[in-house]
Amino acid sequence: MTLALPPADELTVTGRRMRCRIAGDGPPVVLLHGIGRTLEDFAALHAALARDHRVLAVDLPGHGGSAPLDDPHTLPALAAAVAGFLDAAAVTGPAHLVGNSLGGAVAMRLAADAPERVASLVLVNSAGFGREVTAALRLLAVRPLARLLLRPHPAIARRSERAIFHDPGYVTEERVATALAAARQPHAARVMLELVRNLGTWRGVRPEWRAELLDAVAALDLPTLVVWGDRDLVLPAAHLAHARSRLPKAQSHLFRDTGHMPQIERAAEFEALVRRFWSPSGAAGPA
Repeated sequence: MTLALPPADELTVTGRRMRCRIAGDGPPVVLLHGIGRTLEDFAALHAALARDHRVLAVDLPGHGGSAPLDDPHTLPALAAAVAGFLDAAAVTGPAHLVGNSLGGAVAMRLAADAPERVASLVLVNSAGFGREVTAALRLLAVRPLARLLLRPHPAIARRSERAIFHDPGYVTEERVATALAAARQPHAARVMLELVRNLGTWRGVRPEWRAELLDAVAALDLPTLVVWGDRDLVLPAAHLAHARSRLPKAQSHLFRDTGHMPQIERAAEFEALVRRFWSPSGAAGPA
């Protein structure tokens, strides 16, 4: 099993390396992954959308092949880093943001902080809509357990991948190898702990930042699509109901028999849904 991250590009942003993949021409689309993950979670969608969009996927600071920040890794810090990445990539106009899990919260934070940079939001099993989160992340807030749980071990990487997908067929050797390579970066555990403890406690996701962020996003009136997998073991599908109540103008869609990453388990359907959402009519289909 190879332990190197798959090949990608790099940009220097405020003196730091950010691993990225940029392809295609057309309206810009930015793909943002979840906590402890990499841009590989969007590999298939990236290739599909690059037929007629300029698609930019990036490892968030301290994730995958991107260098960590000097300051603590927080939601505003990650959003500011994405803004810097867009500057470095010469994306000057508004972009469509597609964020999975933590990436959805980063997308919302960027929209709230710099709304002129955002054309629309696609929030995929996104953090920010409820307190409940997998016990694996809540236990990281318990200091004696954190280091043990964050050991870069093949069994841990495989178990984590298994929790993400409803269909175990998606837990491939390549995905396990990528997760293990990311976990073995020397700063990976520190970055994960900073984010987990900033965003939540052992009880779950903190309500304060969620309330402030959702109020800010709702006030923007941006075109927004919220999607979920009904078998998500990381952030439960019940959060979709809260998303509908907090963002009443948003479109929504629930994928059946799908886990935490619909963009992988339902790749063709997901792409079609997003393309309909971006179409001039803006209708993603039935909720």
